[in-house]
Amino acid sequence: MSQPDIAPPMRRPRDTKIDAFRGLLLVMIFIDHVPGNWYENLTLRNLGFSDAAESFFLMSGIAAGLAYTAGLTRARDVGLWAGIAPIWKRAWVLYLSHIFLTVAGIAIFAFSAEFFGLTGLLAKNNLRQVFENTGPAIIGIVTLGHQIGYVNILPAYSVLLLAAPFAILVGRRRPYILLTVSVLLWFFIGLFRLNIPAYPNSGGWFFNPLAWQLIFVIGLLTGMALRDGKRFIPKSRVLFVVAVGWLVFVLAWRYVPGWGATLNHGMAKLSSLGLPFHFTSHDKAFLPLLRLLHVLALAYVMSYLPFVTRISAHPYAEPLRVMGRQGLLVFSAGALMSLAGQAALVYFKGVTIVPWLLVPIGVLALWGLAWIGDWKRRT
Repeated sequence: MSQPDIAPPMRRPRDTKIDAFRGLLLVMIFIDHVPGNWYENLTLRNLGFSDAAESFFLMSGIAAGLAYTAGLTRARDVGLWAGIAPIWKRAWVLYLSHIFLTVAGIAIFAFSAEFFGLTGLLAKNNLRQVFENTGPAIIGIVTLGHQIGYVNILPAYSVLLLAAPFAILVGRRRPYILLTVSVLLWFFIGLFRLNIPAYPNSGGWFFNPLAWQLIFVIGLLTGMALRDGKRFIPKSRVLFVVAVGWLVFVLAWRYVPGWGATLNHGMAKLSSLGLPFHFTSHDKAFLPLLRLLHVLALAYVMSYLPFVTRISAHPYAEPLRVMGRQGLLVFSAGALMSLAGQAALVYFKGVTIVPWLLVPIGVLALWGLAWIGDWKRRT
């Protein structure tokens, strides 16, 4: 997502690959958030266990590492607070954006129920508490304990940004200590199934930041290395072959008849023998190992191939780069359009052309909004 300037001595040129992939991920998130359209078959989740959410957190960590490391590196000269303040300001902006999206999302479904008779929507996407238990639900919304479906990524990202300054300070001096602590935290959070409590519902956050911090930290360390012109994980032909092999294996797991059932049965047996559940399950809240390894392998393969960089810099990829540069705007608009799209699909149920037109029109609208935002930023 787009980051605020930190007033470095010289502005670093943007990485076209990061902008292009972030834009592509935002398009995929929009598509996946309008269930029931054919275009879902083209998104990342069809390639294996992970989907655009894991890649989004990874890219967000990379963007944070690129954007905020310089300010904290110069802490001796400008003061520690000068480096921390922009990060926490961004976290506050994300919190406010989440509250706005939640209220607007509730309004979209309430409007659909009031004027189009789509009362069934009021019980979807974790909205039942809002209309049947309004007081506690409002408290939960403000305190982030109650998050409606499809608008629940920003709270975890906001929390992670609050911790980012300290992670960057450790990562600059001892990157592998930071990674080790992050892995251990992820392991024990999953082992004991710890989560931030939801309210007023039981359970915890859908994106548990105590677990998802691992993929954010990996991205953060990657971004910090990129800022220094390095790679956090060096290029290795052996590692590339292993990553490709894992991606092929996962595809076979999902699509080869009979194989998936056999492997899933094997994972269930390992679970019964005592292997931690986040090693064997697909529970998204705890960033399970299978999803984590899949997104890391995919990211490594994409970062290894030179033609990916060339494609990202191609003029035809500019729409994606524009959307990537205007990440928060595109995500916010996409979230609201996806909720409106869900209502439209219910209203026009059985009208085949609607889901076919809804997604491309929405993507074009996101591109237009991003272009306007980018133009205003330049002027």
